[in-house]
Amino acid sequence: MSKTSGKTVFMCQECGKESAKWLGRCPACHEWNTFVEMPAEPANGVSNWSLAPTEPPQELSSITAKDLPRLSVPLEEFNRVLGGGIVPGSLIMVGGDPGIGKSTLLLQISSLIAAGHGTVLYGSGEETLHQLKLRAERLGVSGKGLYILAETNLDRILQHAQVIHPQMVIIDSIQAVYLDRVASPSGSVTQLRECTMTLMRWAKETGIPTLIVGHVTKEGTIAGPRLLEHIVDAVLYLEGERFNAYRLLRGVKNRFGSTNEVGIFEMSDKGLEEVLNPSQVFLAQRPAETIGSAIVPTLEGTRPILIEIQALTSTTAFSMPRRDANGIDFSRLLMITAVLSQRVGLPLYKQDIIVNVVGGLKINEPAADLGVALAIASSYKNRGIDPYLVAMGEIGLSGELRSVNQQERRLAEAAKLGFRRCLIPHSKKRLPGSGIEVVNVTSLAEAIHVAIA
Repeated sequence: MSKTSGKTVFMCQECGKESAKWLGRCPACHEWNTFVEMPAEPANGVSNWSLAPTEPPQELSSITAKDLPRLSVPLEEFNRVLGGGIVPGSLIMVGGDPGIGKSTLLLQISSLIAAGHGTVLYGSGEETLHQLKLRAERLGVSGKGLYILAETNLDRILQHAQVIHPQMVIIDSIQAVYLDRVASPSGSVTQLRECTMTLMRWAKETGIPTLIVGHVTKEGTIAGPRLLEHIVDAVLYLEGERFNAYRLLRGVKNRFGSTNEVGIFEMSDKGLEEVLNPSQVFLAQRPAETIGSAIVPTLEGTRPILIEIQALTSTTAFSMPRRDANGIDFSRLLMITAVLSQRVGLPLYKQDIIVNVVGGLKINEPAADLGVALAIASSYKNRGIDPYLVAMGEIGLSGELRSVNQQERRLAEAAKLGFRRCLIPHSKKRLPGSGIEVVNVTSLAEAIHVAIA
């Protein structure tokens, strides 16, 4: 290990900013009490992982593209997110809240790869061999072809990988492993950066795909600097409410495919199971003619999913009415409430408003605006919406409705599940027949009048 001449620096554990003295608040990421004293790195760095060129530069037009066969996992929802499977030599990071099911998902994937393609090395720095065995028995994983290593030294893990030469390597987690040559504790910014760069170089040189688990902060981002997300080839987030059965695997970065796909799983006693028809599952327990309930055909990636939005309004006992949003953006709820009050004339200034997306899902697209507004209006008027009606549309500040993309796919999904009418913003574009009656409306007030007769 290179000598550091006894000098130390203070480094922020959130963003990696260095300072000659301790600071209470980081001037870069504005977090409090994140500076930790550690030995200063030498001028040339503790390690240099820049890849030495093995071939001279080639003109792009003269390079022949190679169609690398992907490592297919017998989980279609997982393959969907990655764009068809795991690319050889890729480094994939899986993040999520504690207890959401990251280790469970990777243990299941390890078992499936070991059963269908060859050996897999699972390096665990947080659980013992007996703990992993208990988890495997609960999930019904036989473990044949799956080698477990309880080790935190990354060099030793890679040494075992060189001997076994597995089809895939899993590191659980990147915050738990360390390198001896780095004079920092495991989980520090320097260790995270160097360990990730080591795994990246090793995966590219050997062609063995590597999956690593990354913890998340309270803001929901990968713990450590965002540099880790720039290093790896793909970043997957496992989302969902901890006490809800459904999980969403969302790709936020993918060098080998689209980031528009989402995989949906259900947590059961046997681990994570695929949800092949999420619309039917999410609407299975919906009673007919429920007050304050609206159905919205949303898009998760390229897949249309029908979800239920519920709203509850009640007279507030305080001077400031309460606004709660579960599954939708809070700022969006405030905007929709203001439009309902100012443009439609609903006196919501004395009403507490609670909006919830059933199933623990999170909706980010504005196509759900009309459904949220109809649910709020239905609860306030205490009148139900037609149970065979769906609605989609973006709401403007003037109360107008704007059309959304891929309406044909949304209508086809609604018709497949037995819905008969759909409220959509008025458009000159003619929609092909989908077996469902299309009702064109131009304003939010008109939509409420049609939906809540």
